[in-house]
Amino acid sequence: MIHVEDWAEIRRLHRAEGLSARAVARQLGISRGTVSRALASDRPPKYQRPLKGSAVDAVEPAIRELLKQTPTMPVTVIAERIGWERGLTILRERVRELRPAYLPVDPVSRTVYQPGELAQCDLWFPAVDIPLGYGQSGRPPVLVIVSGYSRVITARMLPSRQTGDLIDGHWRLLAHGWGAVPKTLVWDNEPGVGKGKLASEFAAFAGLLAVKIHLCRPRDPEAKGLVERANGYLETSFLPGRVFTGPDDFNNQLAAWLQIANRRRHRSIDAHPIDRWEADRAAMLTVPPVTPPHWWRFHTRIGRDHYIRVDTNDYSVHPRAIGRTITVWADNEEVTAIAGEEIVARHTRCWARHQSLTDPDHAAAADLLRGEVIHKQAARVTDTPGRGSLS
Repeated sequence: MIHVEDWAEIRRLHRAEGLSARAVARQLGISRGTVSRALASDRPPKYQRPLKGSAVDAVEPAIRELLKQTPTMPVTVIAERIGWERGLTILRERVRELRPAYLPVDPVSRTVYQPGELAQCDLWFPAVDIPLGYGQSGRPPVLVIVSGYSRVITARMLPSRQTGDLIDGHWRLLAHGWGAVPKTLVWDNEPGVGKGKLASEFAAFAGLLAVKIHLCRPRDPEAKGLVERANGYLETSFLPGRVFTGPDDFNNQLAAWLQIANRRRHRSIDAHPIDRWEADRAAMLTVPPVTPPHWWRFHTRIGRDHYIRVDTNDYSVHPRAIGRTITVWADNEEVTAIAGEEIVARHTRCWARHQSLTDPDHAAAADLLRGEVIHKQAARVTDTPGRGSLS
């Protein structure tokens, strides 16, 4: 076999210099047959090792028959069925080559979104420790929402991935941030939203907004590729080099950065998201005219230990509520307790875990009431016959 350089020179002499095959062979000192083969081929010569047979060739018909019946059959099961006694590496490679011919075709379609049609949602967990107070730090989730038509991104860090916090995060980003709601929200199988079926609280939230919640199939990342790419964009373009003093600082920096990010040119739509936003928002649903709902809401009776638990933290309640049933409201920022029409507790939401938070007024009132009880008990003892003071 001749070298590529010789092949190129043969063709040059013949086509550019006009030499005959005989003249080329004489000038280069090679046979006319070699020159003829070089001129007949428009591809450079390439050495190919003669193919050798593989031990798998003999069992390939049996493999094909098994894959025809069960396209997803594991290699270990195939090896057992065909009586394979050699190493699994070469068998696994052959099965990898053959299996696609027997699997159903599942192409990904390119989707064109209409204004206001949908938004994709996901949780992003930034790889940075956020100070949470009380000497603790953590990596709370960030709710990320991307509008399909305009590609506008909105996001907010949440205290947890529980249903109540997810719903409150949606309300703040959609009702307060966008001032409108896409007709469909796309989620994967996030436990706080629902796995296969919507969580009851999230279904109530969808009813309030009059939107459809679409839960993606398991192992179908293409179904929400927009928000997955947005998560990667946040990871590589927003996060590097930043330092955060807490969740509020993180959200403030993120909101300021998104004002810039939403003005960048988006390659897939060849436009700036902010330029398509007005048309997108105009086609969305209006926010229902209701007060912001409290989705962390429950009732409890206050015992002598006048504290309530929200998530993993305990919050004090005014001791005058002892023995009464109260309503507890909580969101991403505040925990409130109400007895009848009276507010008996109001605390800033604590992002640290396993803390007891005491309002100084509650502690002072408890000390005062405890002192009154002790005084009354002492008075009763004094007034009891035969228990008076010695004289």
